[in-house]
Amino acid sequence: MELKMREGYEGTGPGAITPDGCAVELYARLPVYDEPDIIAAAVPAGARILELGCGVGRMTHPLLERGFTVTAVDESPQMLERVRGARTICGKVEDLDLGETFDVVMLASFLVHSGDTEVRRGLLHTCARHVADGGCVLIQREGEEYHTDLPRERVDPSGFTVRMVSAEPVGDGVNSVHAEYEFPDAVWTQTFLSRPLTKEQFEGALAEAGLRVDKYLTEDRIWVRAVRVGEAA
Repeated sequence: MELKMREGYEGTGPGAITPDGCAVELYARLPVYDEPDIIAAAVPAGARILELGCGVGRMTHPLLERGFTVTAVDESPQMLERVRGARTICGKVEDLDLGETFDVVMLASFLVHSGDTEVRRGLLHTCARHVADGGCVLIQREGEEYHTDLPRERVDPSGFTVRMVSAEPVGDGVNSVHAEYEFPDAVWTQTFLSRPLTKEQFEGALAEAGLRVDKYLTEDRIWVRAVRVGEAA
């Protein structure tokens, strides 16, 4: 069954495009950076991880190699076809209710910045619903200047160029962001809606879901470890 593109989202380039404009072939090419090391340092060894929005398994596979047990969730069956060695579940993250809990719930890929406030609430409630007592939620936020100083580009050491072309306001505090990924043999673009969140707004969104910041894991505050309100760190 082909999924309908989300309103305000678009993607171009070779191969399948997911409802939020992500190109499966592009994400299969993107390298792994330091994310698995950040995650591994923040959670207990061998933890059971629920990875929400896993894509093609760019972080799933390194986490499996480090000895974690991963349940990988994505709404795109084409993305999940690329995941190996993990239990996979196809469905919308904001609607997920597995009836079980995990040591760690992970919401990466800036999903917390969804342009739709109700979707964001659903995502964070999914996190809170699935984290075990004494467990934690790991969230990846946008950088402080993600929507400013545009256009900008970065040439990756592996040989492709990423361009953040524009972030245009479309109302209600939401921006339409346009990105380009240029490889020697192919070009992909993605247009998506993103809601910038200050530190205070982000922490307020967590509180709505019954979560609180335990620790900002990186100096730029992009990676965050959260716990349930009322639980000790």
